Amino acid sequence: MTATREQIRRAYIDACYREIDALKPGNVHRFADGHRMSAEQFFESAQASSQAVTDPALSTGQRILGAVRETRRKVGTNTNLGILLLCVPLAKAAANGGPDLERDLVTILQKLDVEDARDVFSAIMLAQPGGLGSAPKHDVSTVPEVSLLEAMGEAADRDMIARQYVSGFADIFDGGLKAYNAAADRGEHAMWPVVFTYLFFLSAFPDSHIVRKHGSAFAGKTQKQAQQILTQVEVLNDGKEREKLLLAFDAQLKADNINPGTSADLTVATLFAFGLNSLLHNGEVNA
Repeated sequence: MTATREQIRRAYIDACYREIDALKPGNVHRFADGHRMSAEQFFESAQASSQAVTDPALSTGQRILGAVRETRRKVGTNTNLGILLLCVPLAKAAANGGPDLERDLVTILQKLDVEDARDVFSAIMLAQPGGLGSAPKHDVSTVPEVSLLEAMGEAADRDMIARQYVSGFADIFDGGLKAYNAAADRGEHAMWPVVFTYLFFLSAFPDSHIVRKHGSAFAGKTQKQAQQILTQVEVLNDGKEREKLLLAFDAQLKADNINPGTSADLTVATLFAFGLNSLLHNGEVNA
């Protein structure tokens, strides 16, 4: 079936809310704030950005830039740049009306042009993400002369979000969704499928945000810690014991100013893709 704009908007907000409701060590969530940001700011950001994310009159780049502007206007800081970079193409793909979200997404990505690149570069500069630095080619502080897809391709070997653009979001469709569904299939409920999705990303890849701010050694250390935490959580059956373990890891990461923001962004995109697939096949968002 064809998803309406309002259905897509609600699926986007639902994905953002579910991610904040889950106990994700090192990130902002309803169990604990962190990094000078609050859970409420993320809830407000989801609402504020949702209209631009789903505006059918806007291009991919225009949607991302518009959503960043609305977010800055509402909360005054960068809470969702990575989320927007991932979720806007998914929203556009869902509006195409086809049953194959992944195929329609690839079509959207292949059509990205230099205007999209200019708008996205402007959005990144406006958002001012932590640890941005500079790049030898297609630096976001310059005016781009290539398509957004080509610019993302240049960064794909060092940034997980850019990598999704050139891989057709493979780590989400072939990784995140499988982790989410596996957790649900074995009886996990409430926030736990989301937690396992997040831990999948954090344990499977060096988090790009950690790499940018602290270097690859810190990112690798956090990845190994996440692998150990994931193994422990999988064998624990008591929810309170799981929470105790995750909160201790959360406190440790925040004390060291470690924020696995890219893993959280990929988790939101996974939840959004899950919700959109439910819409396209069942006509409703299946949380």
